[in-house]
Amino acid sequence: MTLKPIILHPDPRLKKVCAPVSGVSSDLGKLAEDMLQTMYDAPGIGLAAPQVGVMQRLFVMDCVKGQDEAPRPMVLINPEVTWASDEQHTYEEGCLSIPEHYAEVTRPAKVRMAWTGLDNLRHEEEFDGLWATCAQHEFDHLNGRLFIDYLGPIKRQLITRRMEKLKRERARG
Repeated sequence: MTLKPIILHPDPRLKKVCAPVSGVSSDLGKLAEDMLQTMYDAPGIGLAAPQVGVMQRLFVMDCVKGQDEAPRPMVLINPEVTWASDEQHTYEEGCLSIPEHYAEVTRPAKVRMAWTGLDNLRHEEEFDGLWATCAQHEFDHLNGRLFIDYLGPIKRQLITRRMEKLKRERARG
């Protein structure tokens, strides 16, 4: 297992639409395992392939928060939103590519997704609560969209400037 470096905003790769995964392979399984370990280590509840520089339609998530609950790592390959509720839910979102910045984002309260699993089978599930928010957030990454794109231009620019400063500071070491 290898922890992957997480790409920080602003980066042009985070704004690109990802290509479909052509097939499930052992290399893809290794990438998914590395992404899950990177996500848990960060710590986070979701991580999309473009956040680690892989421009393919794949994300991982695990929204289990309780210490006494078993983890539920999920790998979604070529996910599609097949339904979204009219009911909306607002949740304070963050992103591993935009560390230490959070903002309220309103999205559908429930969403159904279909995807291919590492077992090369088609899966479909309805998500609600934190799972729905996370799935939509990660799905957005595959389409070159970040949670700050839901914010007003002034707040978005402020966060982007702070991230540019953080990247300069990290580059200096």
